[in-house]
Amino acid sequence: MNSLDDTTIKINPLAGKPVELSALVDIPKLVTAYFTEIPDPAVPAQKVTFGTSGHRGSALATSFNEWHVLAICQAICQYREQQGINGPLFLGIDTHALSMPAFASALEVLAANRVEVMIAENDEYTPTPVISYAILVYNRGREKGLADGIVITPSHNPPQDGGFKYNPPHGGPAENAITAWIENRANEFLKEGLKGVKRIPFQQALRASTTHRYDYLNTYVNDLDNVIDMSIIRDANINMGVDPLGGAGVHYWNAIAQRYSLDLTVVNKVTDPTFRFMTVDWDGQVRMDPSSPYAMQGLIGLKNRFDIAFACDTDHDRHGIVTRSTGLLPPNHYLTVAVNYLFQHRPKWNKSAAVGKTVVSSQMIDRITAKLGRTLYEVPVGFKWFVDGLFKGSLGFGGEESAGASFLRTDGSVWATDKDGIILALLSAEITARMNRDPGEIYRELAHEFGEPVYERIDAPATPAQKEMLAKLSPQQIRSTDLAGEKIQTILTHAPGNGASIGGLKVITEQGWFAARPSGTENIYKIYAESFEGVDHLNRILAAAQTLISETIATD
Repeated sequence: MNSLDDTTIKINPLAGKPVELSALVDIPKLVTAYFTEIPDPAVPAQKVTFGTSGHRGSALATSFNEWHVLAICQAICQYREQQGINGPLFLGIDTHALSMPAFASALEVLAANRVEVMIAENDEYTPTPVISYAILVYNRGREKGLADGIVITPSHNPPQDGGFKYNPPHGGPAENAITAWIENRANEFLKEGLKGVKRIPFQQALRASTTHRYDYLNTYVNDLDNVIDMSIIRDANINMGVDPLGGAGVHYWNAIAQRYSLDLTVVNKVTDPTFRFMTVDWDGQVRMDPSSPYAMQGLIGLKNRFDIAFACDTDHDRHGIVTRSTGLLPPNHYLTVAVNYLFQHRPKWNKSAAVGKTVVSSQMIDRITAKLGRTLYEVPVGFKWFVDGLFKGSLGFGGEESAGASFLRTDGSVWATDKDGIILALLSAEITARMNRDPGEIYRELAHEFGEPVYERIDAPATPAQKEMLAKLSPQQIRSTDLAGEKIQTILTHAPGNGASIGGLKVITEQGWFAARPSGTENIYKIYAESFEGVDHLNRILAAAQTLISETIATD
């Protein structure tokens, strides 16, 4: 195994430019591979693997195809039966090319197992937060006959990818024990050649008495004024622009504008499984990441047309905020502004409701939380760690540095226990309306008061074996007592908020920190670092972190 000595991020020369036609994914080839390729369960990359956000892969790599979906669905049916979950299952899809074929496969199994399935009216695409919301609304006040859900999406991943997520009755991403059970059972089905998987033809499944149409769009949209102050946005006549990035919420935005009489323009109404309207990401890939300045060039170029502009990724669980004052806000900046605002403008929230953040999010959130007199709840990467707190109302807000967050209704009750890019986007308009300045301007004020950190995340390729080594980093492997000239205060391998393993390591000094961990969904590893002392200090932290990782995973 080679050590990872050269981990400096290399920006592709095409980054931020329109995707070249020659680079577009071949959709017929992709869909054909979905139905014709058969995974080999002896090959690790072709097995069912649930990362931080479900099972993801590509039919072109035989890592996401019909066999995977059939096996996962039968495993979910058996899990539901084992747990006594017998209410409806809310099923949603995004706009990736593999989502509709996977939907057909899933419904064939669910209908054969007599599961009551709720599918969208007019075959509408359905954002991830809308599925979470639907589960929670249905389950409110019930103790039995509880609902759960499936979202078929690889989130912001490239067009050739597919993804499959399970949300149990709490409405959020399934926890490790559940996904491990489903994963193991699904892989058993693969080994047995799908023996034991029940299935009926798709048209029969559509006509089954257990298959029902559900108005996801209007049910969700009509309730938004219980989580966002729509009247202040309307009365201030905030001029908003939104780019759905060709994602599942593409038809939601006009419905929101009409329902609440908002001045909102959808700048891109196109859905295209090649996503040819995108500008390519830092590595030359097409990736619908609303927090990436390379992927967001289109909307950034329109920033002066609007008071506030925003985008959401393909399943609309992540947000990107574009302000006139600063352009695209880094996710940590907006999370900081959102926390500062929400906990001062939601008077009905429980006074003990905490602020949730991941271990790799900015320490600006820590400083804001302390000033607000709130408790900080710091957890590993993965939104599933916020589910219980949001569900019970003990967390007012939960957010990740990767631009995923959710928060409570204005009355302090649960809204969604999965990431909701739609409400975070609309919150930016509420903030602009009430504070008479945009979130970029507010962040500058906060940075003046609390210090201005610089933050960086580096992604680098890593083999599965290297990722496994990185996940097992221990405090004993840090031989130095200082980091970039500062004394090391704390070395974490478990999150302070809930004691769960962070799957890597975090090293903290008074004015800076770094964390290193493998990705749960891609063959890369990530170094996160932050400094309140400037770019030079940050670069020294990153250099020390890179040296540590290279030494740790190097072999003779």
